[in-house]
This record gives sequence, structure tokens and C-alpha cells, in this order.
Amino acid sequence: MQQRWAQPGRLIWIGLRCEKYAPMHPVDVAEVTEAGVQGDRARPGKRAVTLIQAEHLPAIGAYLGREAIPPDILRRNLVVAALNLSALRGRRLRIGGAEVEITTLCAPCSRMEKALGPGGYSALRGHGGWCAQVMQPGRVKIGDPVTPCD
Repeated sequence: MQQRWAQPGRLIWIGLRCEKYAPMHPVDVAEVTEAGVQGDRARPGKRAVTLIQAEHLPAIGAYLGREAIPPDILRRNLVVAALNLSALRGRRLRIGGAEVEITTLCAPCSRMEKALGPGGYSALRGHGGWCAQVMQPGRVKIGDPVTPCD
């Protein structure tokens, strides 16, 4: 069965953190290198870039009795809207000038209890986003289309 997509997604947020516990800083444009997003404390390989769906931010907030959670709290690099990332595990995505491959779930860490309050860890389970490895470096910017490569 051929998988088809109703529409391309789009990149709506980019965040960087220079150190492990440093706050996230939103940017409009970034270079994605083989080691991850330039300027970010990345982990080369299968966890070089982290992505989360914009549609999950209100769900996480709802589980906590709040509005949508701001993306910087969750510490993911890229927020993608209008494309189901869960359906793309093991597949490649073109984001602007870069190409990444979705590798594994990005599990919540214990720090989410502090960041989100009681229940934060549980609220994020299954909604924490995805890790990806960089297949082709390139520039990404807010508003770029996000499309499966196949």
C-alpha cells in the first residue's frame, strides 16, 4: 500500500541551546550540519536533531489542565505543523535545504516534572517528538515546507 500525504508540513519554530541546561533560544534560520543544528548542543548520529509536532503542544497542555505548551520548554529543535511525524519513523524528510531521517522516539526526561509541574513527564509520554539523523546538511528557516522524500 502506498502511503500518501494530504499536504506538506511546514516548519514553524526553530530552537537552539548552547549548553546542556541553557535555555532554548528561538531563531528564524539555522544551518543543519551532520552534527545537528549549528549552535545547538547536538548529539551527532541518530539523535542529531529533535522534532516535535505542533499539534501535540495543545494535547500536552490539556493533559496538564493548561493551554498549549510553548515549544522552548520541551527543548526540541524543530516544530513541524500539518504532517504526522509518527507515520514517518525510519523515513527521510526534506526540511528546507536539509534532509533528515526520523530514527527514534524522543523520550521525555525527568526534568519535565520540574519544567511542566506535577505530571509533566507522563503528559509528554507518546508526545515528546522524534530524534533524527542528518542525511544532507542544509539551511532551514521558519515557513519551510516539510515533505517526505519518498
